Amino acid sequence: MSSFTDAWLPGPKSISFYTRTYHPPSGSPRAVVVFIHGFAEHVVRYEYVHRRWADRGFSVFTFDQRGFGRTALDSKKSPSAVYGRTGDADQISDVAWALQIAQEANPTVPIFLMGHSMGGALVLSFVTRPHTQESVSQLSGIIASSPCIRLTKPPASITRLLGGIARAILPNQNIPASVDPKHLSRDPAVVKDNETDQLIRRSASLRAVDDMLSRGENLVIKDYKKWPTALPVLVVHGTEDKVCSVEAAKQFVEKLPASDKKISLYEGAYHELQNEPDGVKEKFTDECAAWAEEHFYTAAGEATQARL
Repeated sequence: MSSFTDAWLPGPKSISFYTRTYHPPSGSPRAVVVFIHGFAEHVVRYEYVHRRWADRGFSVFTFDQRGFGRTALDSKKSPSAVYGRTGDADQISDVAWALQIAQEANPTVPIFLMGHSMGGALVLSFVTRPHTQESVSQLSGIIASSPCIRLTKPPASITRLLGGIARAILPNQNIPASVDPKHLSRDPAVVKDNETDQLIRRSASLRAVDDMLSRGENLVIKDYKKWPTALPVLVVHGTEDKVCSVEAAKQFVEKLPASDKKISLYEGAYHELQNEPDGVKEKFTDECAAWAEEHFYTAAGEATQARL
């Protein structure tokens, strides 16, 4: 049976991060997944799917992002963190930090980078940044579930303009920033859990919100051009996602210059595929894991094998 260990690890800019590492029953992983969660949530919400990955022989390394979950709310373990206080540059740096930890702990197996929602767009964007290419060159593939490229109901242009101005003046000012729990999943139990989750707050800094929206917009407008042709990517989305636009995801994948790219759509599914009923969460998790298994020997994977 799979298991996990949790730990507080020092990260960039004096932040201590709450982390979880899921271990396969054998103890020796066939591959590693570094997972990045979404906006205003935390990694404990993914225990079911991460255990399912581990049961298939993967190790999963994940952490509560800067400004969210235990990383932001445990004042004793992470005293310098503030809920909702994050931004694009910090998040990119934090992903690089997480990959380094995973690679150092597992130097001889393939590594995949996966994210959901805000985290989904973050892992896609990470690949396109010039200063991340050393980390990217070690990856065997990218998986993005319901990536926040555009919102299903985006704010008006004037609202975005004013938000950008406010962000420049008061970047760390927290504002209400909630996602309707009823839009996350068709499972009433998931909705109720989200509504009562003490690790979820309905706010974030102006910088966090503006950077999240700008990051997604840049992906579909220009940053897709910087995608490494040889790096495989899987994007998975529900067709009835009421939070992040499935049409934007399709547009992004269509534009990508990747030679190995796939978008998988789940008919009628909401935003959190990992929490959808009627067998969806199982099918979603198994599809992503099977895709990773098929890509153990991509360019990066072959380089990993050469180091054995």
